[in-house]
Formats: sequence, C-alpha cells, structure tokens
Amino acid sequence: MRRVRIKDDALEQRIYFQRSLIAVGIVAGIALLLSGRAFWLQVAQYEHYLKLSQGNRARIEPLPPNRGIIFDRAGRVIAENTPAYQLEILRERAGNLEETLSRLARFGLLEASDVGRVRQLVLARRSFEAVPFLLQLDDQEIARYAVHRHELPGVLLETRMARHYPYGTVGAHAIGYVGTISEEDMQRVDRQRYFGTGVIGKTGVERAYEDELLGAGGYREVLVNAEGRPVRLAGGPDQQLRTREPLAGDDMHMTIDIELQRVAEEAFAGRRGGVVAIDPANGDVLVFASLPSFDPNGFARGISRSYYLALTENPDQPLFNRVLRGTYPPGSTVKPMMALAGLEYEVVRPEDQVHCLGSYSLPGSRHRFRDWKREGHGTVDMRRAVMQSCDIYFYRLANTLGIQRIHDAMAHMGFGQPTGIDIAGERGGIMPSPAWKKTAFGTAAQQVWFPGETVIVGIGQGYWTATLLQLAKATALLSTRGRHYRPRLVQALADPKTGAVTDNPPEALEPLVLNQPENWEVIVDAMVAVTTGGTAARAARGAAYSIAGKTGTAQVFSIGQTEKYNEKEVAERLRDHALFVAFAPADDPKLAVAVLVENGGAGSAVAAPIARAIFDAYLVQDAPP
Repeated sequence: MRRVRIKDDALEQRIYFQRSLIAVGIVAGIALLLSGRAFWLQVAQYEHYLKLSQGNRARIEPLPPNRGIIFDRAGRVIAENTPAYQLEILRERAGNLEETLSRLARFGLLEASDVGRVRQLVLARRSFEAVPFLLQLDDQEIARYAVHRHELPGVLLETRMARHYPYGTVGAHAIGYVGTISEEDMQRVDRQRYFGTGVIGKTGVERAYEDELLGAGGYREVLVNAEGRPVRLAGGPDQQLRTREPLAGDDMHMTIDIELQRVAEEAFAGRRGGVVAIDPANGDVLVFASLPSFDPNGFARGISRSYYLALTENPDQPLFNRVLRGTYPPGSTVKPMMALAGLEYEVVRPEDQVHCLGSYSLPGSRHRFRDWKREGHGTVDMRRAVMQSCDIYFYRLANTLGIQRIHDAMAHMGFGQPTGIDIAGERGGIMPSPAWKKTAFGTAAQQVWFPGETVIVGIGQGYWTATLLQLAKATALLSTRGRHYRPRLVQALADPKTGAVTDNPPEALEPLVLNQPENWEVIVDAMVAVTTGGTAARAARGAAYSIAGKTGTAQVFSIGQTEKYNEKEVAERLRDHALFVAFAPADDPKLAVAVLVENGGAGSAVAAPIARAIFDAYLVQDAPP
C-alpha cells in the first residue's frame, strides 16, 4: 500500500519564522559590526587616520643640508657647493624598477655597467625615499631626460647643491672627495641623517671629518596630485603641511697652502711620486701631494664604473695615496739620523775618520758591500761622510751600533709607526729588528737575523721602509732639535650660522732629549754642508736662505756582487727612487720637506730641485705664487 504525506502548514510556518529571525539577526549583527567599525575609524581613530590621509595627498621632499665649505690656510675656497641638477628615483612611484632602470640605460642616462649598483642602492633605501643616482647633469643629459620623462615614472629631476673642487687635481689626496653613497656606506651610517643626501665623504678630510661637514637634513611636505606632481592650493599654503629646515655642516679651515701645493705638483713635471711639507713649529702640513693625482669633481658627479676602472687599472695608480700608504726604503736620507744615534750611544765621535776605498766587508766575510761611488771617498769624518753620502762610513757605523740600538734610536724618531695624522689610511712602514723578523717570517731559518742585514739598514735599505710623512716628520724633529708635533691637516671648524670656531690645536709630542745636546748642531752642520758643498749643492745654489738637507736613492731591486748598475739599461720602473729631505732656513726653520720621485734616479738631480721650488715659493717674499 502506498503512503501519502500530509502537508503540515504550521510546521513550515514555524521553520520559516525561525530562519527569518536568524537572517535578521545576522544582518543586524553585520550592520552593528559595520557601524562599530565606522565609529572606530571615523571617531575614535580620527586623528590617526587624518595623519594617514594627509600622507596620501602629501609627499615628503628631503631638504639636504649644505655641506661645509673647505678653505685652505689663507682662506681660499678649495671645496664648495654649487647648484646643479640631479636625477633621483622614488621607488614607490617607479612601478617596475627593472623596466625603469633598463630605460635609463637605453636613453643614455645610466651606463649598463652601473645598473646593478643603482638597483642595490635603491633597494637599500626606503620606498618613499628619493635616491640620487646621477649628479650634476649637463645640458645634453637634461634634454634627454626632458624628452623621455613620460617614460620614466618615479624618476625625478631635482635641483640640489653639489660638491665642487675649484682647484681640480691640486691637493686631491689631502682634501679627498665625496661620492655616491653605496650600500656598504648605508650599513655604517645613521640612515636618518642621510635622508635625501646622495653623497658621502670617501677619502681625505672629506671622510675623516664627515660628521662635522655633513650637517643635518630637513624635509618639507608638498601637496601632490594623483600623478605625484606638486600642486598649489587656491587658498594658499596648507597650514597642516610641515617643514623642517636643514642645518648646514661646519666649515673647515685646513693647514694646506693650496698655491704652495700647486707649485709642488707642477715641479714634478709629470713624474710619479710625492712630497710633504710641514711647519716644524706646530705640525701643520702645508703640502701634501701624491702624484699623479685625480680630479675629485668626477667622483662628486657620480663616477661611472668604466671611468673608475680606467683609474684603478692605470699603471701610474692616480688613486693611490703615496704620502700615506706608499712605503719606500728611506735610503741615504736617514744617514744624519744614523750619525746622531752613533753620537748618542757614544760609539763614534765627529772627528773620527774612516778610509773609504769603495767597499766594505764584515770581519771573516768575503762579501763586499759597495759604496755608490765605486772608487770610494778617501778619508772621511762624520761631517764629510754626511756631506758626500759615504756608504762605507755608515756600513761601519751600523755594524758598530748593532740592529737593536738602531731600531730603538729610529723608533724614537717616529719610524715603524704611524704619525697619527688626522685622516685615515696611514701605514706605519717597517723599522726592522730581530723581534720583528721573528713575527714577519714563518720558518726558524728565515727568522734568524744576520749581521749583513744590519749593515744595509745603516744606509736605509734592506727591510727598512718608511712613508714620506714619516720622513718629513723626522726631518722636522731634526730642525727643531728634538721638539715635534703630530702632523695635522685641519686647523679649525666653524659653525656657518653662529660663527663659533672649534680649534684643532697642535698636539705636541714627547720631545727627543739628547744626552749631549750639542750633537744636534753637529748633525745640522753636516746637513748644511750637503747643500753648500755636497751632493745637493747644485740644487741649493743661489738660495737667499740656508738649507739643511740630505739626498738619497732607494734601490728597487738588488744588484749582484759583480754587476754594475747602469740606469740607461734598466727598465724605467726598475730604476732607483730619488729622495731628498731638508729644512730651511737652517738656523730658524720655517718648513721641513720630504720629496720622493719614483724611479727618478739620483735624489740630488731630481728630488732636490722640487724641494728648492717649494722653499723659494714659501720663503722668498717676491717669489711668484
């Protein structure tokens, strides 16, 4: 039998009513939730979202600070700020960053080799922060940007103050340069301070005094439209938009005399080398030249990778700071200091004579240490040995002193350790000793100190290496008879707003006190003899002041016992380095100078005339600038 279901209208009505209540409840709950959320957003969080909405219609534009101006000791501007156009990328408006970078390269606004560097730089910054990548645009670059602007979203053309070095290559290694901030730079600096700033000090005083020169950046909020372009309000500026003015960095007064620096660099006449000139009275560095030099304006603009490689792969190494990082055998320039050590240890007297026949052998050895003058100098005392630069005299003296006493005496004059000048990167050179050799070599056989090694240290050869800065400082110490100062490149910093000056005072070092003070005059007299009748007489001829100096040559490679050095037959880069150290006037020193010409040959013929040009420009009042 088939069953028939009877419809229950009451049950269906009850189910419908229940479902209607549930639906109404759900709708009411959602409405209540939306109302509550609207109240929370529009009332409770009004201030918060007002600020956020302000950010939606306003763009924060950085106001980079003016970098401090750098002056030389005479008040000449040697690093300044000039207005220039630069290109910046704002990542949050750039869309596809890779496409934008590709277009920049295609339009000639970015070298293909620099795309990776700029990408890393942009990604290292916050998305709303404009990142400069091409500085100091020329007219052609501005025109190319104008033509393709609509294809470069997020690429902005801005007017900024750019670093400019009016003297170009002159003094570049001392002043240093600013360059585009790298990803590595961002890891070591306070990012907030560099908001909107595209450059940072890389070398020289620009880097050493970065914190003082930088200043503090500011910002301003600018109304923008949907395309991100600034707009103006009909009623005038929006009072809710904020502005914080930047603070300029401190101005700097250096010890460098830029015109004297120019004289020194021109005197090199295209040769490689370096020169340092120090005021013995306070340690001021008046000349700090490493040659060949480079133009720091290229780095301030934003140097391309190809140009940078051209500099770094140049065999003349224009970026290498020969004054701070170049270490060379000091050669015969240290003979006056060796003589002073002999007097102080009382192993020799000024009148003691040595017969020089052109070679010297240690007792029990057949090895001959040769003099630079093959036939020898005949009979010489200390004064004549310094004046004629007799190697045999100093071979004997070194053997008598012994390496430990030589090391101790020269260490007191500053060799084997950095001078402590106020820029980074200085090397200390090597002042050899048996203890040093044990740390420098790995095997027991190599660590043995031999008497022959002491002999050649006596003429500034062997393991002994020094920087030009060390030689200049030691020469200044001789000139003042034991008083000396830490070399400095910066005299003072000045607040451009208030004019308040912060001095960087001279730092006197512990004086070198002799057991017999009269020994100073013995050595100075011998150095004056070098320039009046000795190896540097030609370079000093006709000077209106007295010069105390010492010439030197430093071997680049060793010569065998039976070989003869012939400069004309040796490759140019294997020839001896030419050196000269001097101070003047001898009786009232105003300047101490150390000159090195790489592969220049004889110090008397090549290095001494450069020092003479510097002395003339500084000491003779009517000398041309």
